[in-house]
Amino acid sequence: MVSSVSEKDALLARRALPTSSGKYVLVIHGGAGTMDKRKSTPDQRAKYKAALSAALEAGYEVLANGGEAMDAVVAAVSSMEDCPLFNAGRGAVFNTDGKNELEASLMLSKPPSTHPEVPPTRRGFGLTLLTRARNPSKLVRSIYLSPAQAPHTFMSGANAENIGESLGEILVDPSYFFTEQRWREHRRGLGLPEEPLPYPGHHEPKELPLDQLPQGTIGAVALDVRGCIAACTSTGGKTNKLVGRIGDTPHMGAGFWAEEWKTTSWIRKTWDRVRRKDTTKGLGISGTGDGDYFIRLATASTIARRMKLLNEPLAKAAKVAVEDLRTDGGVGGVIALDREGNVAMPMNCSGMYRGVVREDGITKTAIFEDEELS
Repeated sequence: MVSSVSEKDALLARRALPTSSGKYVLVIHGGAGTMDKRKSTPDQRAKYKAALSAALEAGYEVLANGGEAMDAVVAAVSSMEDCPLFNAGRGAVFNTDGKNELEASLMLSKPPSTHPEVPPTRRGFGLTLLTRARNPSKLVRSIYLSPAQAPHTFMSGANAENIGESLGEILVDPSYFFTEQRWREHRRGLGLPEEPLPYPGHHEPKELPLDQLPQGTIGAVALDVRGCIAACTSTGGKTNKLVGRIGDTPHMGAGFWAEEWKTTSWIRKTWDRVRRKDTTKGLGISGTGDGDYFIRLATASTIARRMKLLNEPLAKAAKVAVEDLRTDGGVGGVIALDREGNVAMPMNCSGMYRGVVREDGITKTAIFEDEELS
């Protein structure tokens, strides 16, 4: 758990990290949709911002040392998975049976240079219905990098976890994911008694999380010095989801996407050359919110198609897709990053935990819709 500090102290403590040459960017989110600014306290806000900054710092360290986008996003996401403030890993919400069923995904715009054995057609991997993977983000990375053990794109449950364990990933007892406040939310949501607690020996701070009955995820998108973009997403799903429900997080094209392509139109090629722009384009996306709507609208891949086929800039394509969610009744937002380092963070709700760090190493975070990154 992040230590308790005032919001002012947290901002004053923010520091610039060591930098390296080359273009690289990391953008993260920690969930969207269910936070109320009026009911939040300075201490709550400071804790979330400190946790976001810690995740940014973990990913930035990889990028600043010339590392892969893939490793940077997993470093950032696993940092948030270890923090009970977020709906993933240690802070995952419960389903109707009072169990944690976790999901995660990873996708790259092109294979990592450190693993030439991974074919370009592999693209990414999704995992769902996990119950023992301590860090689902690390598990999905290991399986993505092991096409011989798992030649598929989507797996679930115990077999995926067993493969991950054989690759060196850590499995834990399901009690590891229990947090008292998420348990009490789960029971209240079903109109059931909150006690007795299933694991009474677990002790967490008694304060309520800023978000109540969350349905969001955590995620990260990074651009590395080689121009590769990676997106990693992880979640506990919707509070009180039905047993076996699968959300958008492991659905390629719905809750996550990464892609690279060459400009084919001679007009666009000429214009790019005049502006001294690269004719290779790329982007990465991670979504958060009500995943059922992301699936129905294929939100992540829709953003990519709007950029590729309509030649829309990242910010416009992402905003249109998020507004389409609102039209259908879906709450949420996305983080998106293109090959030029442009970042978009549109949302259609009261807030989204989010942050970005660039080459200067200064972490910037925000929570609420009307809040600027700082």
